[in-house]
Amino acid sequence: MSDSNLFAQQESNRRRSAWLLAGFILLFAWVGFGGDWAFYLQTQGAPPEAYHHIIPWIGLLTSSFAAGLCWYSWRYGAGRVLWATGAWEIIEPADPAQQQLVNVVEEMAVASGLPRPRIWIVPDPDPNAFATGIDPQHASIAVTEGLLRSLNRDELQGVVAHEMAHVRNLDTRLMTLLAAMVGAIALMSDGMGRMLRGGAYVRGSSSGGGGRGGGDRKGNPLALIVLVAWLLSLVVAPILSQLLAMAVSRKREFLADATGAQFTRNPMALASALEKLDGATAPTTTITHGAAHLCIVDALGRPASERPGVVGDVFGSHPPIRERVIRLEGMAYQQAKLEGHPGVLTPPSLPA
Repeated sequence: MSDSNLFAQQESNRRRSAWLLAGFILLFAWVGFGGDWAFYLQTQGAPPEAYHHIIPWIGLLTSSFAAGLCWYSWRYGAGRVLWATGAWEIIEPADPAQQQLVNVVEEMAVASGLPRPRIWIVPDPDPNAFATGIDPQHASIAVTEGLLRSLNRDELQGVVAHEMAHVRNLDTRLMTLLAAMVGAIALMSDGMGRMLRGGAYVRGSSSGGGGRGGGDRKGNPLALIVLVAWLLSLVVAPILSQLLAMAVSRKREFLADATGAQFTRNPMALASALEKLDGATAPTTTITHGAAHLCIVDALGRPASERPGVVGDVFGSHPPIRERVIRLEGMAYQQAKLEGHPGVLTPPSLPA
């Protein structure tokens, strides 16, 4: 990757991160103040002794929560992702496999021109890996125990180089923020849903006029429209946040594959590693839905990630592994041609 392309990618991720934070706060503000507006309209015609929603405490509460969570995600999001997986940090390698991992990470830090990230082991038998951190100076790379057992040194180097590419491109900042916010939006939606199921305000606003005929019970039409829009937001927000996280991840995996292959000068090592990871059928159980987009391959084993076309583009968190392997094989073939021995590799076959 040229310096101009690298800086453009980093600047793009900085902008996306800023827009993500702003959009997150606006979403919570709408959920809060939109709810306040709906309840105000619904209760303004209630009898004097009934509840009247005047103080917009829901909006103040949700907006403050969103701003606080943005700060917390920026400061501590990477640590919370690692904590959620049960990962532990390698301080002193305890066996040859851990020593090899440390050596490979140090080599790829030199190749990428970045500080050496902290190294973590995730206690999970499924082979997988991810990187997290707000910037290269505070980055971490985590690999599962299954990955250490499954890959040889070259393949491990390819995976680590891929994750270092995410760090270098500042993908980790954007994806770490997404991981924290996807979980927060799901929590917000669930909490608001529980409050609505309690029905305290709706019952309070509709029961006060019980002896006054049916006119008051019909409610304010504008209040009903706002309330429906508000309820739809609660339902749709978690789904859209998951789709956004998956779309961000898909677009960055191809670039990280290519950049990582440049670091190692061995595209076939990463291609071989991806094929081995593809052969592992069990999901990575320590990775939650909110953080699955961080991983090098889909941690949840969703079939949509292996579907090319519209289905995979909408519902898959990663590009199809076969497509990624074909692109890496193409890089290896071009590299062999430039080095003067193209017969070593045959041109990759395109998927049907």
